[in-house]
Amino acid sequence: MLGVFSSSIVSPPDELVAAGSRTPSPKTTSDALVKRFIQTNSSAISMQIGDYVQHAYTHDNESPVLPRSFAVKDDIFCLFKGSLDNLGSLRQQYGLAKSANEVMLVIEAYKALRDRAPYPANHVVGHLEGNFAFIVFDKSTSTMFVATDQVGKVPLYWGITADGYVAFADDADLLKGACGKSLASFPQGCFYSTAVGELRSYENPKNKITAVPATEEEIWGAKFMVEGSAVLAATK
Repeated sequence: MLGVFSSSIVSPPDELVAAGSRTPSPKTTSDALVKRFIQTNSSAISMQIGDYVQHAYTHDNESPVLPRSFAVKDDIFCLFKGSLDNLGSLRQQYGLAKSANEVMLVIEAYKALRDRAPYPANHVVGHLEGNFAFIVFDKSTSTMFVATDQVGKVPLYWGITADGYVAFADDADLLKGACGKSLASFPQGCFYSTAVGELRSYENPKNKITAVPATEEEIWGAKFMVEGSAVLAATK
């Protein structure tokens, strides 16, 4: 799955910008990245959302236990990969039908977060049990919300393209050629919300997240780490 966002929606992380400047390497534009995704996945589906966001996904080569899914409701677009162990109880909590799947559940959880302010974002994600990564874009508010599970069973990566777009994908190889050294593993057990304005751990929301510059030999530009915990996003 792939989510690409203009800098007018998401401010690129300073650490990734610095990493790309410190060790220049080839990059491509966001449009070229999406085209590459489509060309390398015969069943890929892509969509332009407004002027500044693109989503794409495919069921090619997906794991049967960690499937990818997509849904849109009330101008909320969601890409989801993985499965939730407590989906049944969450359906009841959010008043959803028994047929509702994980991606629809995440949309409802996001709506609860948006509409019941100041509902803590870490509580919403913290209630999700299982292996997952998701990318949400709310077109009505131009808000993005991204999160991964606490143990990193579904890896997610982010980087900055040649034209300054922030890209998220579950395939590191897809981003390598597009983002150069402006590339990192998204830290497990964390979320990034443009409404909040920063990267946070949902288990330790008050703990600062720092980025350590990677060595020249690594493909990553930086490693994001939650201070005071064992959460480390470094290598695949």
